Amino acid sequence: MSTLALKSSISRIAKATGSSSRARSSTFLLSGLIGTGAVASYLYYNNNKNNNNNNNNNGKIVKPLLGAAIIKNAQIPEGKGIQDYQSVYNAIASKIEEHLDFDKGAGYYGQLVRLSWHTSGTYSKYDNTGGSYAGTMVYAPESSDGENAGLAVGRDFLVEFKDKFPWISRGDLWTLGGVVAVQEAGGPKVPWRPGRTDLYDAASVPANGRLPDASRDGKYVRDLFKRMGFNDRETVALIGAHCLGQCHTYNSGFDGAWGPQFNRFTNDFYVRLLGGWHVRKWDGKKQYQDDETNTFMMLPTDIALKEESYFLKYVKEYAKDEELFFKDFAKAYSTLLELGVSYPRGSKPFIFKTVEEQEDE
Repeated sequence: MSTLALKSSISRIAKATGSSSRARSSTFLLSGLIGTGAVASYLYYNNNKNNNNNNNNNGKIVKPLLGAAIIKNAQIPEGKGIQDYQSVYNAIASKIEEHLDFDKGAGYYGQLVRLSWHTSGTYSKYDNTGGSYAGTMVYAPESSDGENAGLAVGRDFLVEFKDKFPWISRGDLWTLGGVVAVQEAGGPKVPWRPGRTDLYDAASVPANGRLPDASRDGKYVRDLFKRMGFNDRETVALIGAHCLGQCHTYNSGFDGAWGPQFNRFTNDFYVRLLGGWHVRKWDGKKQYQDDETNTFMMLPTDIALKEESYFLKYVKEYAKDEELFFKDFAKAYSTLLELGVSYPRGSKPFIFKTVEEQEDE
């Protein structure tokens, strides 16, 4: 079926179900999601009203029927290239620098990495749903997922750049924000590609329960990352991002930082994980404290990395070799941010210069 014919079919479905102008708009927006040759059909149905202040769409959401093939094609704004996105990078980095005292000195590094992670980590390789493509975290039920608690802080931090650079999509802005945070915190260069597309009538909003539940065990961690398409090495590398930021009871029920340098991207997470830990005695969720100072924390899913042999070997490698961790993290993180997005053959990622590198030129 040609793309034109597929659009026509969708339009007929819309008419048959009494589509409004909003529904016809959905048909137009879906054209970026459905590739030539995809066999797809769509129904319109009323979605629960979303009270999120960032979303004023209380109309209808389009969802694929069982078996529909969704291809999320990257669509880069016309005339935009690496220098345009470097400008966005620089603007985000400058604002981060202006707020280094945020969250008791943690800064916005962990917050922005978590936002990029959570908008991408809903992906399922089994049906190509979820992921960062449509920037759907502003829609219910994703907007109300308990694992996304507190991420409005990160979205609000970035929203001014959506106004300043109106051509950039939510998904591109949120994932680019994570890349900025990693690199400006001293981490590796992360290859990144644009082309995600805002969908005001979301074609596929992931259900709750796809993001990591930090209270679970090693088997759960392995299965969850496998759903996204990652192997054990990549899983351990990605969790190493816990070197940044800290937990808050009012968001997650957990409390504290993983280490003293929570605004620097290092392999310290693995080094500390291999030390001694005990269950913290307190009224919150089960978590662990370090034996040495009773100051730092680990989540049950963190401890699982050294309890399971298939994870432990990589923890040990990264604890000994920060350069190896940086290399593996950059590759896995870049993949995470692009899950489900279809890029043209030969498309090359952007590699951004840090603010320091540009100042030295």
